[in-house]
Amino acid sequence: MRQIETDEDGLIRLQKLLAQSGVASRRKCEELMLDGEVEVDGEVVTRLGTKVDPRRAVIRVSGNRLPPLSDFAYLVLNKPRGVVSTMADPEGRRTLSDVLEENAPEAGRLFHVGRLDTDTSGLLILTNDGDFAHKMAHPSFEVDKTYVAEVVGVVDRRTVQRLLDGVELDDGPVKPSQVRIISTGRGRSIVELVIHEGRNRIVRRLLDHVGHRVTRLTRTQFGPVRIGELRDGALRDLTTDELGALLDAVRS
Repeated sequence: MRQIETDEDGLIRLQKLLAQSGVASRRKCEELMLDGEVEVDGEVVTRLGTKVDPRRAVIRVSGNRLPPLSDFAYLVLNKPRGVVSTMADPEGRRTLSDVLEENAPEAGRLFHVGRLDTDTSGLLILTNDGDFAHKMAHPSFEVDKTYVAEVVGVVDRRTVQRLLDGVELDDGPVKPSQVRIISTGRGRSIVELVIHEGRNRIVRRLLDHVGHRVTRLTRTQFGPVRIGELRDGALRDLTTDELGALLDAVRS
């Protein structure tokens, strides 16, 4: 949680809030306000000294959302392959709780936004903000997710176009917004897909439907959040920009 100093009414001068949130120096934040780059609840604020409630105000700087002050935690995990996307498992398999205990025992009680198949690795968001998690997982918000898949066979441009045109699966149609061939060779291909669907094993079923069985799958991006160089099992906090963009995506 960002440490923000407020007055006895729970308010803080806007330029001070921006500076303490890491937007820029106090002087630069004042310049941003005077230049009309700062909005509070949809209104441009140019008067220096304006006070706001850091827990409730919807603040934007140059169009980018500044998340409100919050006691909630928002983390990114690089889920290792073979870990079950639950906090407990009656079959005794390795779970997210095990990964957290090993890598971030101080994180406290968290739950996951959406899920990844046990045999899929990559980006998973963890939080203790139930409302945020529910909205992020809801299909109506259609947050894009990026996957990199290693598949059997050589994927060609016709297959890419077939995927982009949309495929009818047993539980309904699915249409990736982007498909890119990363590499091919020795009877294998690596492809990248961007898709907002969250149905069970949707990427594996989609690629299998066009004749390419997935042998390895990783989620590399969730909305604006990228896995980057985060190692297997490691966690980090969402950045201010990432959290702001996700809050906008779910209109929170």
